[in-house]
Amino acid sequence: MVYDIVSFDLDGTLVDTAAEIAEAVNLSLDVHGVARRPTAEITHLIGDGSRQLMLKLLARLYREQPALAETVRVEAVLERFEHLLNATIGSMCAPYAGAHEALSRLRQAGVRLACVTNKELRHARRVLEATRLESLFELVVGGDSLPHKKPHASVLRHVVETLDGDTRRAAHVGDSSTDVDAARNAGVAAWAVPYGYNSGVPIADSQPQRIFPGLMQVADFVLANPHGH
Repeated sequence: MVYDIVSFDLDGTLVDTAAEIAEAVNLSLDVHGVARRPTAEITHLIGDGSRQLMLKLLARLYREQPALAETVRVEAVLERFEHLLNATIGSMCAPYAGAHEALSRLRQAGVRLACVTNKELRHARRVLEATRLESLFELVVGGDSLPHKKPHASVLRHVVETLDGDTRRAAHVGDSSTDVDAARNAGVAAWAVPYGYNSGVPIADSQPQRIFPGLMQVADFVLANPHGH
């Protein structure tokens, strides 16, 4: 099978961003006297964008400590979180092993590449710039770029259409059930890596078509076939 277009999720697939997101979350709660939450707990909430992450965590806090609902106001926390996230995004992130080399090999072979994330576009660009990955993508789609975000079918179909491709020759690589569902809904190949942020659930449970140990193996698989470029 020939793949002309490969799109990649960002957080948990290309870049480890959990530390900086957790730091912004905990700094946002510190001012209200809320004890710091473990990075692992926050990591499990990554995937639907920063606002949804904080809303989910606040809902959990209110269930655990009902009195907080009277003193910790949602909008105040969200406003502080947005400010702190702007300050921390790109400061503590690191690309996963092989990210730059794998993307470079694919790009040099003529494969068209997109980064598709539910992270807000401005934050995604900051992470890509900080990790020196941005120049390797022809297209970057954030969670606020389109009317819908992953796993809606329109997101990856937009990528294929924008890059003048065919869904039968496109694949999406992610780390979560959201990514697998997005690929499946759009009719592109659903691929996954096993080391990301899938709410602590093994990615195999989402039944992607292929699970690769790492990004270099993704590139190896794609480049095993000629691309006609």
